[in-house]
Amino acid sequence: MAYFFILAAVVLRFIPHMPNFVPIAAMALFGGVYVNKKYALIIPLAAMIISDVFIGLYNPFLMISVYGSFFLIGLMGTWLKNHKTTSNVIGASLLGSVLFFLVTNFAMWKVQPMFSVPLYPQTWQGLVDSYIMGLPFFRNTIMGDLFYTGLMFGLMESVLYVTRKYKINFSKESYVPNFNRNF
Repeated sequence: MAYFFILAAVVLRFIPHMPNFVPIAAMALFGGVYVNKKYALIIPLAAMIISDVFIGLYNPFLMISVYGSFFLIGLMGTWLKNHKTTSNVIGASLLGSVLFFLVTNFAMWKVQPMFSVPLYPQTWQGLVDSYIMGLPFFRNTIMGDLFYTGLMFGLMESVLYVTRKYKINFSKESYVPNFNRNF
C-alpha cells in the first residue's frame, strides 16, 4: 500500500498543477514513516530522478538542493515513524515546507549568476529579494504539502485501522487456498 502511494505521487507530477502544489515532500515524509528504513530514503529520490528524466533535468546545483531537501524531509519521516501523532505529522509537513523553501531559494540565488542575466545581486539584499519573490510559490508549497500529507497519511491510517479492526491479513500466505480442508 505504501508503495502504491509513492507511485501515485510520482504520477501526479505529470498532471497539470499549480506551481509547487505537488505531493513530493509528502511522499518523502510518508516514505520515511511507512516504508522499510532501508528503502525509505532511496525510493522517493529514485522516483524523483526517474520523473525528472521525463519532465526535464535542470542545473545540477539546483537539483542537489531539491533532492537534498527531500532527503532531509525523508529523514524527518524516519523520526516521525516512532513519534507519529496528528500534530507531529502536521508539524513535520510544515517544517518540510519551510526547509524546502529556504534551501531551494538560497540555491537559486547562489546559482543564478550563471545565467546570462542574473535575477538577484549576490548581496544580502539580493538574497532577501529572492526569498520575497518566492513567497507565492511558498504558499503553494505549504498548501500542497499539507493537502497531500493529509491525504496520504489519512488514507494509510484508515487502511491500517480497518485491517486491525477486522483482522485482515494481506500476507501472501493468506491468499493461498487450503485444499486439504474437509467440508
